[in-house]
Amino acid sequence: MPTIGIVAGEASGDLLGSHLIRALKKQRPDLKFVGIAGPKMISEGAESLFPMERLSVRGYVEVLRHLPGLLKIRKQVLQHFLKNPPDVFIGIDAPDFNFALERKLKKNGIRTIHYVSPSIWAWRRGRMKKIQQAVSHMLALFPFEPELYQDAGVSVSYVGHPLADILPMEPDTIGAREHLKIKPDTLVIAMLPGSRQSEVQQLADLYVKSAQLIAEERPDVQFLVPLITRETREIFEKAIYANHAYELPLKILFGHAHLAMEAADAVVVASGTATLEAALLKRPMVITYRMPNLSWQIMKRMNYLPYVGLPNVLAGRFVVPELLQHDAIPENLAATTLKMVNDKTMMADIRAEFTRIHESLRQNTEEKAAQAVLSFIR
Repeated sequence: MPTIGIVAGEASGDLLGSHLIRALKKQRPDLKFVGIAGPKMISEGAESLFPMERLSVRGYVEVLRHLPGLLKIRKQVLQHFLKNPPDVFIGIDAPDFNFALERKLKKNGIRTIHYVSPSIWAWRRGRMKKIQQAVSHMLALFPFEPELYQDAGVSVSYVGHPLADILPMEPDTIGAREHLKIKPDTLVIAMLPGSRQSEVQQLADLYVKSAQLIAEERPDVQFLVPLITRETREIFEKAIYANHAYELPLKILFGHAHLAMEAADAVVVASGTATLEAALLKRPMVITYRMPNLSWQIMKRMNYLPYVGLPNVLAGRFVVPELLQHDAIPENLAATTLKMVNDKTMMADIRAEFTRIHESLRQNTEEKAAQAVLSFIR
């Protein structure tokens, strides 16, 4: 039975991996998938040697704290694949974990595909040499990435982004509001503080205080806060209690991030994949991020672009505001959000740019990625 080694490190990689596995199995039902997988990949038939959550660590300081455990897992995964060589190995994102694994596998004659280019266009450009040593073929999600790899002599395919295929060109705002029992004339702001506990810890207080300031100016507002775990919900609820914000018109949703964004006039969102989802749903947004100060100082020194949010990177300009680290304070966030929702021309321009981005990323990603992988198996 042909075997594909596959490793994903977090929820976004699990989603990509599940789509890829499904597309591959349509053409080759005999394929076997083994590695590190999340629940979505496992539901498509992948066998996971370790829980994916063990790899879901973000930030330089946080990674250092978990480093011994991560190195032990990587060593055991490497030993498994050297004893049981797959026909091809696919590392999905998680570059710090996967590139070192891929380099050793490639050195031992196993062909390697990396799915999702790291942000070499924003920081860590010196990584290209390591990528050359580790990767037989790169699957790129964004249209400006292939040229970078072609110039470096790395085999690459542009496959687009699967979310662009999944999400509709026109979001159903009326339907989303009806589902959530929100009146059509309400100002709706969705707040997405991230999926990790560490992210929500950093942003919950900021979001609650900002919501209080916005509600003072716009009493017709309704806030929606989708959170995916009990732990992140508890962190956010503690921030509500700590700020005596019991009367705030704020509804916490268990999941339903897309529904919350579809219903919203605007989104306040932690930098990450959710910013791309908001853009594909044509939602004007304010991008925020906070992290431990030491991690921020390290990251800031390595940054090559003036923006970090994917919508701005894809547009090549500041389409939407970014409030990062020390700029991410309640007064700034409330004022920036209110200015945006009150400016009809700005809101229309943002939606038009996001439509253009959506069209460029809609490439039938599953099929293109699957064809690239199958070319290595045949």
